[in-house]
Amino acid sequence: MNKKFWFGLLAGLFALFLVACGSSKTTEESKEATTTEEVVSGATEREYTDPSELKDSYDVVVVGSGGAGMAAAISAKDAGADVAIFEKMPVIGGNTSKSSGGMNASETKFQKEQSIEDSNDLFYEETLKGGKGTNNPELLRYMVDHSADAIDWLDSMGIRLNKITFSGGFSVARIHRPEDGSAVGGYLVNGLYYNLKEREVPIFVNADVTDLTDKDGSVTGVKVKIGGKEKTIKAKSVVLATGGFGSNMKMITKFKPELEGYVTTNHEGATGDGIALAEAEDADTVQMDQIQIHPTVYQETSYLVSEAVRGEGAILVNSEGKRFYNEMETRDNVSAAINALPERSAYVVFDQALRERATAIEQYDKLGMVVKGETVAELAKAIGVPEENLVATMEAWNKYASEKNDTEFGRTTGMEHDLTKAPYYAIKIAPGIHHTMGGLKINTKTEVLKKDGSVIPGLYAAGEVTGGVHGSNRIGGNAVADIIIFGRQAGTQSAEYSK
Repeated sequence: MNKKFWFGLLAGLFALFLVACGSSKTTEESKEATTTEEVVSGATEREYTDPSELKDSYDVVVVGSGGAGMAAAISAKDAGADVAIFEKMPVIGGNTSKSSGGMNASETKFQKEQSIEDSNDLFYEETLKGGKGTNNPELLRYMVDHSADAIDWLDSMGIRLNKITFSGGFSVARIHRPEDGSAVGGYLVNGLYYNLKEREVPIFVNADVTDLTDKDGSVTGVKVKIGGKEKTIKAKSVVLATGGFGSNMKMITKFKPELEGYVTTNHEGATGDGIALAEAEDADTVQMDQIQIHPTVYQETSYLVSEAVRGEGAILVNSEGKRFYNEMETRDNVSAAINALPERSAYVVFDQALRERATAIEQYDKLGMVVKGETVAELAKAIGVPEENLVATMEAWNKYASEKNDTEFGRTTGMEHDLTKAPYYAIKIAPGIHHTMGGLKINTKTEVLKKDGSVIPGLYAAGEVTGGVHGSNRIGGNAVADIIIFGRQAGTQSAEYSK
């Protein structure tokens, strides 16, 4: 059996685990986990590199171990560079581990196999519209035009994203998900981890990079706290893949005071460290005030309910048991519609057939988020909405779905299936802080730019630490596209620079 089979099998076995916990040559117990997902997943085997194996220098140092960092490390290694990953948290994965949707891509082999007509130009245009026309056109064009190749790259490593559905703001099914419908985050992190292990790329956790070193204007390495000591590590190039600042409420409210009091879906390490590191090197930032709230967040645990659930046909109802908006509009508009309700919350409602299609729901159920009713009337009673209203709402929706014509709110996507298979389910949600669209200014080579527009030699960045790709509103599924596509580019370019 080939490598692709084994990686696919291993990744599949762990797909429901959103992160894995581990220490050098050991297995960490769930009590050492730092987020809800880690506590739920418990202990799984994950080997990290012992600090005693840390070398004084590498060709490329990657700071951060989310999807962008891991993709960068794999690409740099494959390009012939000596690479190491430094992760400040005790586990790898970052916000990627929490992703439950998928990866947008156009003109892919999987779309063609499923007779889905799409184009890079349409992907570009709809993303630009979703971003209010404020996306960096060069970065967006690069992401779109390299999206199909990125899907192929993942597939070549046993990470197959061939289940395709709709994302809010798109007219075509282009969000690619794991074949079994599970959360993309855990599946992606595990698949990338196995590929890093195969390439013997060292992964140092509890490794907090506190500063970048430089000489004559070029970045020459990092200072890192690891194993109780601070060390200076030389590098020919450095890739910042540290994520955004969605868990830094001081930073959030500095740029958007109205978000005071919102819950956040971000992991606790998303504090904007990489932005500060680069700013010390005179790096420029862009669109720092563009902070996205996601409409469907379970407030008790700040856990995100994937947009893919609505993409599979779920509806939103208010406290009166009635629909109130087009569920497949862009995230900013759906969030605004929920916030306009007197209760400022709503319910995601779906049936058993949808639950079987979107298996990420099993994780929501394990976390106690899902309310069940054997009938629609029983579900209405369980969530405290008028029975007659919810029954009428479901009957109307099923008619719209069968006729592919939503005469109430004009929804046109995610209508392939009705909601008629008992039992029925609901999850109470409200908006929460989800993604920071702003960050470091980069070019299409992922080189970090100074305020005067010049390049900082030896410094690269990819993923949520950067800004400009998503504009004023990120389309669901574009974050995974961002981290993989620009992570690969950062690895390739940093390796080339180090030669």
